Amino acid sequence: MRLVLVGPPGAGKGTQAQFIAGHYGIPKISTGDIFRANVSERTPLGEIAKKYMDAGDLVPDEVTIAMVRDRLSQDDCEPGFLLDGFPRTVPQAEELDAILGDLDCRLDVVVELVVDPDEVIRRLSGRRTCRKTPSHVWHLDFDPPEDPTVCDICGGELYQRDDDREDTIRHRLEVYTEQTEPLVSYYGSRGQLVGVDAIGPVDDVTERIVEALRRFLG
Repeated sequence: MRLVLVGPPGAGKGTQAQFIAGHYGIPKISTGDIFRANVSERTPLGEIAKKYMDAGDLVPDEVTIAMVRDRLSQDDCEPGFLLDGFPRTVPQAEELDAILGDLDCRLDVVVELVVDPDEVIRRLSGRRTCRKTPSHVWHLDFDPPEDPTVCDICGGELYQRDDDREDTIRHRLEVYTEQTEPLVSYYGSRGQLVGVDAIGPVDDVTERIVEALRRFLG
């Protein structure tokens, strides 16, 4: 099973990627994981990427693609893999095709998590993070603290991060529409795309994905 997971910010890609990869016994691969691994291991690519990351700049496509190529060449990817966060653009998708061609394999399916923009805004803008313990994250609708300004666990102040503000979320959605949504057309035209409703409890969404893949792949 070789699949790519796409969807807008707040669609639950990271959570679903973990569950789906576990279900099929394949590695979950995200660009964030690849960057961290290369930087921590001080690989030549990691040293290049670190310079851009330390400067607050985007890592160039050619570096990201080289890291992806290296990761997909590793033995644990031979039975399959799940890519989360790559490709983000059609040019990156074309590079992925080239990588898989060199590895003498092909992509089986692309799963699109479908979420209404208003739901994305509701999911992300409702999050509150603890200043004292940033790993403590609450949600005003789904997991509300007793006091919306105080962490129930450690008593730290709860605040809304800048990237959880509605105007920031709307901008992220605009970027997604402009850069990543064309992937839907790209893979749809090749008959490789499966859309799944990503609204509802996490377990329900996971079941929908597994069922959609079962039907698609036969």
